[in-house]
Amino acid sequence: MERISQRQAAQTREITFETNVNCHAEGSCIVSCGQTKILCTATIEHKVPKFLYGKNQGWLTAEYAMLPRATGERVRREVTSGKPSGRTQEIQRLIGRSLRAALDLKKLGERQIIIDCDVLQADGGTRTAAINGGFVALSLALKKLAQENILKQDPLVKKIAAISCGMWQDEAIVDLDYLEDSNIDVDANFVLTDANEIVEIQASAEGGVFSKNDFAKMHNLAEQACQQIFKLQDAALAASK
Repeated sequence: MERISQRQAAQTREITFETNVNCHAEGSCIVSCGQTKILCTATIEHKVPKFLYGKNQGWLTAEYAMLPRATGERVRREVTSGKPSGRTQEIQRLIGRSLRAALDLKKLGERQIIIDCDVLQADGGTRTAAINGGFVALSLALKKLAQENILKQDPLVKKIAAISCGMWQDEAIVDLDYLEDSNIDVDANFVLTDANEIVEIQASAEGGVFSKNDFAKMHNLAEQACQQIFKLQDAALAASK
């Protein structure tokens, strides 16, 4: 089997994290996954949404947007239409759910963390890249709170990473770029912890159906890829000043 991208079945694109790219945000990075590039920032608010008043716990939420020239043709800013699209809402909820799984919200105290993910350039896999970059930005923000002696306990209890997989010509492949995603038979996104626990899986057959064995193959590739991503996240955080 020859992939459209010419990569091996288990080979991801080059993944990098450039940290501290925004001098105002408590945590920030630009995550690159091949040609996909996303600016991720973490903002700390010392208050919580109304539904959490008096519950002595924190919250994390996320927002996601694509800049007008993130794709081949200019995309109109969603703010001009008055509300985010259904796709945008679905992705930002996924990012929020995924990164909340990294936290003990009680240890965060009555604070809210907002993860903003702005797609600078898109070539497939923006939601999974946003989760990976969002985790780095989140970790940097929490590190800042710890350095300022604001947090009594570290609320970060799990590492989170995400990757796309698919079935192409009856073979499982990992980390789909746009061309592969547009021609894939089965499309799946995996969000996992560093212990290979499942946070969320999104999977659908684009052209037919897939078997339990197909799913197992994709899951195995996702586990391998996420373990690589955890190492890259750790290295970026260790090198960050």
